[in-house]
Amino acid sequence: MAERTDIPEDTRDTRDRRVSPDLKGTRRPLRSRALSFVLIVGVMSLFSDLTHEGSRSILGPYLGLLGASAAVVGIVTGFGELLGYGWRLVSGRLSDRTHQFWPIIIFGYVIQMISVPLMALAGSWPVAAVLIMTERMGRATRNPPRDTLLAHAAKEVGGYGHVFGIHQALDQFGALAGPLVVAAVLALHGGPGDYQVAFATLAIPATLTLIVLAIARFLYPRPEDLETTPPEITSSGLPRVFWVYLAGAALVAMGFADFPLIAFHFQQANSFPGAWVPALYAVAMGVSGAGSLLFGRLFDRFGLRVLVPLTAVSAFFAPLVFLGGFWSALMGMTLWGLGMGVHESIIPAAVGLIVPAQRRASAYGLFTAGYGIFWFLGSAIIGLLYGVSIPAVIIFSIVVELAAIPFFLRAWRRITPAAVA
Repeated sequence: MAERTDIPEDTRDTRDRRVSPDLKGTRRPLRSRALSFVLIVGVMSLFSDLTHEGSRSILGPYLGLLGASAAVVGIVTGFGELLGYGWRLVSGRLSDRTHQFWPIIIFGYVIQMISVPLMALAGSWPVAAVLIMTERMGRATRNPPRDTLLAHAAKEVGGYGHVFGIHQALDQFGALAGPLVVAAVLALHGGPGDYQVAFATLAIPATLTLIVLAIARFLYPRPEDLETTPPEITSSGLPRVFWVYLAGAALVAMGFADFPLIAFHFQQANSFPGAWVPALYAVAMGVSGAGSLLFGRLFDRFGLRVLVPLTAVSAFFAPLVFLGGFWSALMGMTLWGLGMGVHESIIPAAVGLIVPAQRRASAYGLFTAGYGIFWFLGSAIIGLLYGVSIPAVIIFSIVVELAAIPFFLRAWRRITPAAVA
């Protein structure tokens, strides 16, 4: 068949290219627009994590200065985490029912970013405790709908793993920078009242977070339009493989020791000088962020099977951290950061792949709530075991994490990224 020559030149060059329908006066190719959306949300998360991770790095000492006991510090921070993860069930379901993703995201970010600088004005630990709970609630409110919008860009950018890997890398860079910024502020001042100065300083990245959020909302009013062909999933509910995968992830979460307990052990064992402990956390966050990019790509290519060797390797952070000396503990923290990068990049990628598009926010809320609850339970068990026997901590951590592998293998047989690419 002869080629048609009656098509205008500009139409003939662009008629097969997909473009986004929600542009503000322009018509950019969809792939470029999807990548820009992922990057701007990643920058927003960078400033957000810089703010709240910087705050969390000094919450314990600050509550102590306000008169809280060690028990109060543990209860307040632990319950804040539990409340935050539980609230994601509500946020996710509300997002799916109303489809008001941006309003819910904006509300969550505003509440969270206001709560952190207000800590500078807390005159007592009960007031600070309320602000801690509010900050966790804000984070829980915005996460499920935000991850849902990111999932819409997955296919155009190169896969769910790649999208969430990029986002997690930027997110973890903020998590690395936040505690370092706070440490620098405290080092420059050095007085007990300078915790207020540190919290007030975090108003700068908090403001930048909200500015980038406003830009993202203006430029991308309907990120749903970035996904032209959602995964072909016939079930309207959550498939069985979702629950299998959740069971495996919950076991991994239960076996992971919290960094505060690891830092406590370093102090008790004199493994590191005190000034090195924040640097170790920064190393772990750096490994987590850099690994996220690689692990996301591996997931897009090989599916959930990549979790098997990575879970097996990262599970052995425990003996290195709790039994070794300087270099052993440093390697253990590297494996700990690797484990964080694996599961914080692949978890949202896999969820976006296996659930119907109309149930993603609910699925993210349910999944992260379950993950967080089992993390909390595991932390409590590990803390109790630590007071009895360090070898018992190591055995519990390794056994529970390795127990997740059969669940990942079973889920892998049902999840194949190529099938929906």
